[in-house]
Amino acid sequence: MKRIKLIGIILLITSFAQAQNEVDALVFSQSFYQGTARSMAMGGAFGALGADFSTLSTNPAGMGLYRSSEFTFTPEISTGKTASTYNGMFGEDSRTNLGISNLGFIITNPIPEGTTSTPWKYYQFAFGMNRTNSFNNRSFIRGDNDEHSLVDVYLDEVWNTPMDDDAIYDKFPFDIFPAWSVYVIDTVRNEDGDLIYSSPVPPGGIRQQKQTKTWGSNSEWLFAASANLDDKLFLGATVGLPYIRFFEESVYTEYDAAGADPYFDEWNYSEIRESKGWGINLKLGAILWPVDWLRIGAAFHTPTYYYGLKDVWYTSTDATLVPFYSTEMIYNRKDSPTGEYEYELTTPLKAIGSVAFIIGKYGSLSADYEFVDYSRMKLRAVGNAFSNENDNIRNIYGSTANLRLGTEWRYSNFSFRAGYALYGSPYAKGNDFEQTNLSFGIGYSERDFSLDLAYVNGQRSNDYYLYSTENWETNPTRQEFTSNHFALTARFKF
Repeated sequence: MKRIKLIGIILLITSFAQAQNEVDALVFSQSFYQGTARSMAMGGAFGALGADFSTLSTNPAGMGLYRSSEFTFTPEISTGKTASTYNGMFGEDSRTNLGISNLGFIITNPIPEGTTSTPWKYYQFAFGMNRTNSFNNRSFIRGDNDEHSLVDVYLDEVWNTPMDDDAIYDKFPFDIFPAWSVYVIDTVRNEDGDLIYSSPVPPGGIRQQKQTKTWGSNSEWLFAASANLDDKLFLGATVGLPYIRFFEESVYTEYDAAGADPYFDEWNYSEIRESKGWGINLKLGAILWPVDWLRIGAAFHTPTYYYGLKDVWYTSTDATLVPFYSTEMIYNRKDSPTGEYEYELTTPLKAIGSVAFIIGKYGSLSADYEFVDYSRMKLRAVGNAFSNENDNIRNIYGSTANLRLGTEWRYSNFSFRAGYALYGSPYAKGNDFEQTNLSFGIGYSERDFSLDLAYVNGQRSNDYYLYSTENWETNPTRQEFTSNHFALTARFKF
C-alpha cells in the first residue's frame, strides 16, 4: 500500500513543493517501443529477426541483415483514454494526437570478395529516429468525499507558519500562498480568542474532481553501424540520443455539488508543467544465424544518462466563496510565480535475449525477453543529492521482465502480422502499471517499395490517490488506461 500512496502524493501533493521525484524517474525511464509499423504489428519482437529500422533501438545487429539501402517514414495516430472510478462515481476522457513514430536512413555497402582475410559481406550505417514512449492521454476523476478536503492537508502544512504574506510565500509559493490569497486558507479567532488558520471550505461533504491532460513523447535519435560476417554472424552498435518532451495540464476542483452551502461554491487548483531534456546511451548487439530456420540474438543497453532535464511550471488557484471577513460570496484568482529546475536522471541498463524461427519463404515466429531493474534509476542535481527520492526508488521499484512475441506470414506480395507484448510491473510488489499490447498489421511489397499498416491496443490499470498524507487520505481511484496506435510506414529501397 505504501507504494500506491506515494504515487498519489507525487501526482498532487509533492508537486506543490516542486520536488522532482521517483515517479518522474519512472515515467522517463520506461520504453514501449514503437518505430516502424512492421515492428509494431509484431509486438516489437525483432531482436533476432532484424532487417527493420526499429532494431536500432533494441538490437542494432539486426541492421546487419540489410542487403540494400533503405529509407523509412512512419506517421501515426494515437489515442490515450483513461476510465476512472472514485467513490462509486465514473469518469472518462481521451485525447487523440498525430505524430511521427519513425524516420530513418540505412546505407548498405557490399564488401568486394578478396578485400579482407575474413568473409565479411556487408557493412551498414544508419541514422534516424524511433519513438520509444508516448505521453498522450487525458483523464477525468470525480467523486463525493464526506470526510475531508484537500484544504485539510493545507492546514496541516501551514499551521506553524507565521500568519504573514511574506512568510507563507517564502515557504509555499506554488500552492498554499495562492490559496491564502483567494481566502481558501484564512484566519479566524477560536473560543479562546486566539487567531488560527481555518477555511470556509467545508471539511467534507464536497465533490472532488481532477482533470488531467498529458502529451509529448520520448523519441530517440540514433546513429548506428553494423556488419555481416558470412551471413552467419551479425554485429551492431547504436549511439542513442533520446529527447524527452513531456507536457501536463491539470485542474483539481472541490465544489458544493448539492448547492446547500451558502458560504462556499467551489475552488480550483490548476498546474501547468513542461519537462524537456536530452540523454545519451549505447546499445550493442549480435545475431547468430547457425542454420536456415533459426536466429539467436542478444543485446545490451547501457543506462541512459539524461544530463540536462529541465522542468518549468506554474500554478493558479481560484475560488468562489464567502471569506470570513465578508457576508457576500466573491470570486478571486491568484497565479503563482514560474518555477524552473534543472536536474539529471540515470535510467536502468537493459539486457535482451531473442530468438526467431524462419519458416522458409512463408513466415516467421519471434520472441524477445528484456530484463530491466528499475531500482537502479537515480536522480541528481547540483546541490541536491535527492537522498529521499533515490531511497524511495530503491525501496519501491524492482526488476522486471518484458516479453514481446510476433509472427509474420507472407502470401504473394502481402504480409500478415500479429504480436503480443507484456511489459511487467516496475514495482517490487504488486502488478500495478503492468501493460499488455495486442497488435495486428498487414504489408504490401514491391521490389523497391513497401507499405505497412499496424494497429496496437495497449491496456494497463492502477490505483491512484488524489492525495495521501499521514493524517488525510482519499479512497483509491481505480484507473483503466487504454491506448490505440495506428501507424503507416512507407519503405523505399535503393
